[in-house]
Formats: sequence, structure tokens, C-alpha cells
Amino acid sequence: MTDTSFVIAGRTFTSRLIVGTGKYPSHQVMRDCHAASGADMVTVAVRRVNISDRSRESLLDYIDTSKIFLLPNTAGCYTADEAVRTARLGREAGLSNWVKLEVIGDERTLFPDNDALVEATRILVRDGFIVLPYTSDDPVVCRKLEDAGAAAVMPLGAPIGSGLGIQNPNNIRIIREFARVPVIVDAGVGTASDAAFAMELGADGVLMNTAIAGAQDPVAMATSMKLAVQAGRLAHLSGRIPRKMYASASSPVEGMVGR
Repeated sequence: MTDTSFVIAGRTFTSRLIVGTGKYPSHQVMRDCHAASGADMVTVAVRRVNISDRSRESLLDYIDTSKIFLLPNTAGCYTADEAVRTARLGREAGLSNWVKLEVIGDERTLFPDNDALVEATRILVRDGFIVLPYTSDDPVVCRKLEDAGAAAVMPLGAPIGSGLGIQNPNNIRIIREFARVPVIVDAGVGTASDAAFAMELGADGVLMNTAIAGAQDPVAMATSMKLAVQAGRLAHLSGRIPRKMYASASSPVEGMVGR
């Protein structure tokens, strides 16, 4: 079976699993999880990186940037202006001109402010950024983000850190059907079956952090997520059997003795 490459804005990635850098018990555990996951892109919150004094220990010291691509994010931003300034700060500090764009609209649910997200996407695209916006699982909003120049759309599966899994699978299917850019399910994954399901729905990739970092054995969970994403992708390409209301015998009855 031939699969297409996972390409975003002309850059090819070997893994369809993207992982984060927060909430790990230690930087060493984070590094071990990155290796176990097979991911070659990780997200880094600009506000968590000490960019004023790079001589001090930083989580960046535990990421092999010769093998792993850094995707700065604007976590903790609540306005378009704040997100734009944070993205620019990360670029000026030498992190990347790519950005996982987050503009949060509600402090309790951490749902995105989609109007501000579209506005910030337009500004940053004009400013030369490769923008990957974290958004709600709304097909209309995803289309608006594409029109604003997003290089990929990243609809949530469930609220950030909730571990609830994919809450609106049909929305993900619709988004994937009409999207002209990669679709990456971001947020809500709790265990391997959630990641596999996202890929079975047709997602091009899955981004997660808490599901791995918060597991009792983060390294083992990172390994399971790698395998789940691979299995889900293969299942999607294979074409599942149709769902039926009644049983269908696995063994044909034609030619059996007594028939």
C-alpha cells in the first residue's frame, strides 16, 4: 500500500505524531518520550523558553534540533495582538517562523476565540509566518482559516488536557473532506485508541501533550501513541468494511457438506 508523505508548507515530516514539551516530570523524561514517540516535530511555548539568557538551562537543551523541528506556540494568549507579538518574539529569538497559533477565548474551557484567531492568522501570514492555528472543530471556521492563509488547520478533538477523546467525529470527517491543507487533530486525546480513531477519521496527523506527559509511564505511553497513529493511518488507507445491522457469516456456506 502506498501512502502520501506528510507535508506542511513544503516541508516533509516522517512522523504524523506531533508532541509537546510541557507537564513532564523532568526534562530528561521529556527527551525520552520524544525519542519513544518517533516525532520529528514538537511544540514549544514561547513564554516557557528563557530567550533573554540562553546561557541558563532550558528545555531546549533537551531537544535535538538536528532531528526534531521546533514549532513555537502562543499558549496563554487571549487576544490577537498578544498572540501576534508572542509569535514575533519567538521568531526574533531564533526559534522559528512557524507558529502553532493559539488565541484562547475562555479561561476555564480553553476554547479558542475563533474571530481573533482568523484575524491573527491573516496578520502573521502577511508577516511571513507559516501558521498552524488551533481551532474549534467547526468546518466553517476551518475554511476561514484556510482562506486567511493557514498552512494547516488544527481542530480540537475535545478541550485541552481533558482526555475525552474525539467528541464530534463527524465534524472532523467534514473538515477533512473539504480542507485543502493538512488537518491535524489537536487536544483531547487521552489514550492510544483516541489517536488511532483520529487517524481513522482521515486526519493527517495528531498533536498531543498531556496524554503522554501525564501518563503513569510517559515513555510507554509515547510508544503506544506512535503505534496508534501508524495503525490508524493504515486502517484509514485500507478502507474499513461497511457497518451492518445484522450478522454476516465469516465463512461462506456454499460448498459445505449437506448443502
